[in-house]
Amino acid sequence: MKTIGLIGGMSWESTAEYYRLLNEQVREQLGGFHSAKCVLYSVDFAEIERLQVAGRWDEAGEVLADAARSLRNAGADMLLICTNTMHKVADQVSAAVDIPLLHLADATAAAVQAAGLHRVGLLGTAFTMEQDFYRDRLAGHDLKVLVPDADDRAVVHRVIYEELVLGIVREESRAAYGEVIGRLVASGAEGIILGCTEIELLIGPEQSPVPVFATTRLHAEAAVTAALATGR
Repeated sequence: MKTIGLIGGMSWESTAEYYRLLNEQVREQLGGFHSAKCVLYSVDFAEIERLQVAGRWDEAGEVLADAARSLRNAGADMLLICTNTMHKVADQVSAAVDIPLLHLADATAAAVQAAGLHRVGLLGTAFTMEQDFYRDRLAGHDLKVLVPDADDRAVVHRVIYEELVLGIVREESRAAYGEVIGRLVASGAEGIILGCTEIELLIGPEQSPVPVFATTRLHAEAAVTAALATGR
């Protein structure tokens, strides 16, 4: 089994889900007492959030690149950035080490394509929904990406940063997200990408009339597949 390196802490709430999912999937595939071989570098999200808001992405990327180097030195065979938004600096992180980075958007696009869908709605932070680093990566897999309108984007972003990253799950926010999803579906979305790892704390299949793609789970599944690809 290869060792999975996790760049986490953004937020730790969703990183905890990564750890659980990785271990559950290894146990399901190998049985017995098997668990995932992984190493975690958990950053201080307050530092990263300040850099995000200030638009200082190169500095944020260097923080994650340092984490990547530490994980490589600790024996990681591959890397996961355990957040959608910080894939904005994925190329910077990947360039810092000589081990592969498993890109979250690639794993998500593969699942959408496997489901036979082509038009998807994207929920995430304002950075993820409004900037092109994530949408273009999905579009590179021949997907048409729809995002909510400005008011809905503001609601989705606020709930992530004021509630979900703090572990707060409110029914009124779940209902609000359901309304946003409904409007995306009315605009032609055949599926919904939960493009922020914390959104899975709030939204599941029951909140959507079309398939939802849980990026944390999909990323973890791709990592386990890669970790177990040889020596089985």
